Amino acid sequence: MTQEGKPKTPKHSQGGTGRSCGLCLFIFLLLAGASAVAVCLIYRPRKPSFAVVGAAIYQLNATSQPTISTSMQFTIVTRNPNRRVSIFYDKLQAYVSYRNQQITPAMDLPPLYQEAKSTVALTPLLGSGTVPASAEVVNGLMMDEASGVVALRVVLVGKLRWKAGAIKTVKYGVYVKCDVWVGLKKGAVGPVPLLGAPPCKVDI
Repeated sequence: MTQEGKPKTPKHSQGGTGRSCGLCLFIFLLLAGASAVAVCLIYRPRKPSFAVVGAAIYQLNATSQPTISTSMQFTIVTRNPNRRVSIFYDKLQAYVSYRNQQITPAMDLPPLYQEAKSTVALTPLLGSGTVPASAEVVNGLMMDEASGVVALRVVLVGKLRWKAGAIKTVKYGVYVKCDVWVGLKKGAVGPVPLLGAPPCKVDI
């Protein structure tokens, strides 16, 4: 019960607090979107390029179906073609596939910052364990190894952001596919020749 003569204190509704939070979130998203649009319109950032320039096979045992043992390393060069825009890579992962089936576990790569007009080399060591494999993969690898040429695909997935001055864009998904043909003789260990390695396909 309130005392006579004293004004009642107005109560703030939860609806008003919710509307305020919603408005703040809307303004934040609007500013983030405006920053991304400004970078795209002013600087027109181009997507990076990737290429595989070296390969080494330390283990490729496809004789123990339904699993295979793999350990391989690739040198991947990425180029930022933009003059005034740098690139941040977040949550990058790399793995190798054969005939559209993954033959190494996905490996987490450290965050990467790439300055404008710069080139960076990555050398992830992939595999070093056993993974499940279908009969198609096991038989195909054995046949390719016998012929001396193995076709593989190196895949990188993650997120990237462009940065121009103090402005950063939102994160975009990046998916890189690098098809390579390596010369591999049975029992060979270490660096192997690249018989074919066209520029990687980059989707953002």
